[in-house]
Amino acid sequence: MKTRTFTKTMKKSSIKAPLLAIHTEQEYDEAVERLHVLVDEVGDHPEDPRYRVIETLGVLIEHYDREHYRLPEASGVEVVRFLMEEHGLTQKDLPEIGSQGMVSEVLSGRRPLNVRQVHALAERFGVKPGAFLD
Repeated sequence: MKTRTFTKTMKKSSIKAPLLAIHTEQEYDEAVERLHVLVDEVGDHPEDPRYRVIETLGVLIEHYDREHYRLPEASGVEVVRFLMEEHGLTQKDLPEIGSQGMVSEVLSGRRPLNVRQVHALAERFGVKPGAFLD
């Protein structure tokens, strides 16, 4: 994209702040707000020149999140329980693990998740397989 086109596009947008590394909580909040406004304006239209700004802001925000808001350590079973609760699932709703009896054994800690189960759960919930590894 040409600089002139980008500048013209951004002037039309309500996003006028520079795209710089985020160092403070206030900069983080402002970046998140800019991202929300941009997403509302652009939607899911990758052909819009501002779409790349959405991607850039997403990377900057994700980096700040990773550095400042580390997730607590959780076992694979705790992650499965959390996802079950978040999605309103019961043991019978997890065929990725196996039968209801197999799910019960995994949730009670009597049996670990195997590689096939980890990959199936990761695909279903859209997370990295490492989320289910202790």
